[in-house]
Amino acid sequence: MAVKTTAAGKMDKRTKEYKELKERLAKARAAKAGSKAKPKQSVLKKTKSGKVDKRTKEGKAVCERMAKARKAQNSLSNRLKRLFK
Repeated sequence: MAVKTTAAGKMDKRTKEYKELKERLAKARAAKAGSKAKPKQSVLKKTKSGKVDKRTKEGKAVCERMAKARKAQNSLSNRLKRLFK
């Protein structure tokens, strides 16, 4: 599908091919803009020192997971694994 050009070398805007090309480009731009509209994952708020703010909902969830991991680290099965490494 060759697009006709004018004497200046630009695409002739009056042709059917040019109009189809512009239509496809508009659809592609709309699809690209629509894909950016996804909700972002929550960004952890941090204090001035760079640590996670524990007062926020996400910060509390992080603390909860860390406490669970610390507790699991000292479980009997994990102690035995460390002993017999």
